Amino acid sequence: MLCGQNCCPAKILFRVTIFRRICKGGSMKIIIVSDTHMPRRAKILPQRLIEEAQSADLILHAGDWQTMEVYQEFKKLGKVIGVTGNVDTPELGRVLNSKEIITAGGYRIGLVHGHGSGRSTEKRAKAAFSRDEVDCIIFGHSHIPLLKTEDGLLMFNPGSATDKRRQKQYSFGILRLGDKADFAHVFYSDKD
Repeated sequence: MLCGQNCCPAKILFRVTIFRRICKGGSMKIIIVSDTHMPRRAKILPQRLIEEAQSADLILHAGDWQTMEVYQEFKKLGKVIGVTGNVDTPELGRVLNSKEIITAGGYRIGLVHGHGSGRSTEKRAKAAFSRDEVDCIIFGHSHIPLLKTEDGLLMFNPGSATDKRRQKQYSFGILRLGDKADFAHVFYSDKD
């Protein structure tokens, strides 16, 4: 089975397309971004992010886009799968789910924003997939870059490409799928 239960046919077809591309091409580059908060925190996407996204097979966004226009900007760069966050417009909520499971290269990737009450962002993200079989969970909300494995589950937060808050640098992630899953952060000081 290529995806979890209760998937709509359109999502199953998209996931099958991703799976076949990996089988034929041997590897896949996925850009991981969250908490863009545009236009409040930036008027345009950072050039470094644009350059990486244009050469990617897929872009995953873990929520807090803020407006539909930001979603449309990412769609100009390539194929996008995303979820909603706590500051996203109702219009985005009609297009995106709050949780996704993406199957690519034999890996099951959970995608969620991670907002809510009680517990840490990381624990809320993990709890969102407590009944699902996933190899890794990608989440946002905290704007704090994270890459760690806990109980055999990889947890990844790309940080924010436009709103670093107390972090020293802006960041997003790159996932390369092939024989193994290779997660990395891209850090930079200037978001222009």
